[in-house]
Amino acid sequence: MRTRWILFLAAAMLAGGVGGALLAPAPLGAVAREIIELQRDVALLLQQQRDLQRSLDEKHAVQRTLLEQSLDSVSKLNTALGSTQRIVQDVQANSGARLDSMSTQVQGLADNLEEVKARLGKVNQQLAEMQNTLQSLDSKIAGGTPAPAAGGGAPPPGPPPSADLLYSNGLRDLAGGKYDLARQEFLDYLKYYPDTDLASNAQFYLGEINYTQKQYKEAVGEYDKVLQNYPKSFKLASARLKKGMALVELGQKAGAIREFREVVRRFPGTDESRRASAKLRELGASATAPR
Repeated sequence: MRTRWILFLAAAMLAGGVGGALLAPAPLGAVAREIIELQRDVALLLQQQRDLQRSLDEKHAVQRTLLEQSLDSVSKLNTALGSTQRIVQDVQANSGARLDSMSTQVQGLADNLEEVKARLGKVNQQLAEMQNTLQSLDSKIAGGTPAPAAGGGAPPPGPPPSADLLYSNGLRDLAGGKYDLARQEFLDYLKYYPDTDLASNAQFYLGEINYTQKQYKEAVGEYDKVLQNYPKSFKLASARLKKGMALVELGQKAGAIREFREVVRRFPGTDESRRASAKLRELGASATAPR
């Protein structure tokens, strides 16, 4: 707009100059010089206008290019975010089962350490029992005890397998996926050795076998036995956590929330407490019951 006014003013001045030259008695040479200067000014203004228009066109082209690049970057970012979201969803869907499997394996390793400690504590006792058995056999042989006659009835049942053997075999078969065999070995352990330090572990692993086989109702019952029968067991936190997870699978959300909150309250700072807190967040519940 300003340029047009300048051009209009220049044209008016040029017309005035020409008119003045025609009307005034000024010399023709001076009038010609003024006309030439006005023409030069007009040409300069026109050139400046063209330069300004070209500069604006160039800036507009640059801005359009930058806008197109920005839109392309935003589109690529949206695509990347969508792919990342799908990956996160897949990981969340599969992480639960993997975490449970890893937890079972870690617990198995911890129990193996406990088993080694228990074995070291029982070495002297086993040696003494073996010595007493040998002395008893020696005394029977020395006393001439007759062998039982053939057909004289079934032989008396032999002694049960040792506690260490039953427990070790149960852990081995559980880790190997032989769940039915492991279940029987842990049941035998509880039958013959219900008062040992590892009895609560055997009871817990009965729940783990049922949970792994998706027998969640039976798993809840086995975990309850750990909580009720072994109040001093170091498996209490794990049993309550896994009971809550089994209740989730059974659709009993309220019961699961109670179990997870008990884990957080009774076992703060433990791995079980952190996992229970994560489960509560998944269920949309707080770590403490509302008052």
